[in-house]
Amino acid sequence: MIKIQNVSKSYKKGTKVIENIDLEIKNGEIFGFIGQNGAGKTTTIKMMTGILEIDEGDIFIDGKSITNEPIEAKKNIGLVPDSPDIFLKFKGIEYLNFIADCYNVSKEERTQKIEKLAKEFEIYDELDNKIESYSHGMRQKIVIIGVLLHNPQNWILDEPITGLDPKSSYDLKTLMKEHASQGKTVFFSTHILEIAEKLCDRIAIINKGKIVFVGTLDELRKIYGEENSLEQIFLGIIGE
Repeated sequence: MIKIQNVSKSYKKGTKVIENIDLEIKNGEIFGFIGQNGAGKTTTIKMMTGILEIDEGDIFIDGKSITNEPIEAKKNIGLVPDSPDIFLKFKGIEYLNFIADCYNVSKEERTQKIEKLAKEFEIYDELDNKIESYSHGMRQKIVIIGVLLHNPQNWILDEPITGLDPKSSYDLKTLMKEHASQGKTVFFSTHILEIAEKLCDRIAIINKGKIVFVGTLDELRKIYGEENSLEQIFLGIIGE
């Protein structure tokens, strides 16, 4: 479970890019975080994962404060960032072993998982090559595999479908559903409304750093008109 309590963030004094966000993401649900580019999705995720400091409020990962207990909180997180351009000088297998070491995944378990997932995402034959030689989609895949190695309670994914081919996109969405079905949490940001519509149990819409809706898609339609498409409703909410 993830709790975001009265969280604000400013990059310039007096100018809040995130303003008084309150959210609770429950175990066993896929929660979509929807907004335009620049709405505050990535900033929120960076605070959730301890990359950015929180100016006001706090975030709790399974009861552990990301501010006061960052190591314990991060043990329960698997993050897929908005950019997969990390550790580019590592070979794919070196990166995966590094992540496995960080989370104390045994040699036997990591070997089995790496082989299974790398074949599933069709990059098994590329593991001995440096990540800098990978395409954007392949880099996205290696980061996703790294997240899955320690089977974290909470997946946090920032625009995870971007750059994936159709099969890998399908495989990832299947894994997200399986993860939630085990009573675990999936939180992902997207601006692709069709994906949110097919995947999410609940959504939050963020606009200019403020949460403007939280609930199910059925609740959203009841409020804003069932005859309207999700795209029409979203554009109406953000004032476009």
